[in-house]
Amino acid sequence: MPTGFDVHPQLARDSVEIGDLPLSRLLLMRDANYPWLILVPRKAGVTELIDLEGAEQQQLMTEIDRCCRALRALTRCHKLNVAALGNAVAQLHVHVIARFRDDPAWPKPVWGVVPPRAYAADGLEQFRSELRAAVLSAGSAG
Repeated sequence: MPTGFDVHPQLARDSVEIGDLPLSRLLLMRDANYPWLILVPRKAGVTELIDLEGAEQQQLMTEIDRCCRALRALTRCHKLNVAALGNAVAQLHVHVIARFRDDPAWPKPVWGVVPPRAYAADGLEQFRSELRAAVLSAGSAG
């Protein structure tokens, strides 16, 4: 990966790092209301999906797939929301959010519905470890 990549400060404040996939840095949002992952391609200056080369776009889709499958397996969610908006944070990043029919925002988008709810310290670390094993392990591609 080229040098000069940094996660946007707002994303860094709002999340904890899980690890790196071949293209993206994987983050977990600090909001226990929703199991919520963020993939940030480790390329400086990228703001849109179309800024990635074709092979990178395909790699990002593979990484989104891995995250979706891991979240669904770990949470047994009713729905997965996948979005790349970039209105508040221009740096290209993709949200992968496990949704439940009884979550605070259902069926609307999660943004701004309720304040973020902190994970219990041990809950955050346990979920982070489970995600790391499910998404970053070689056997989870699929």
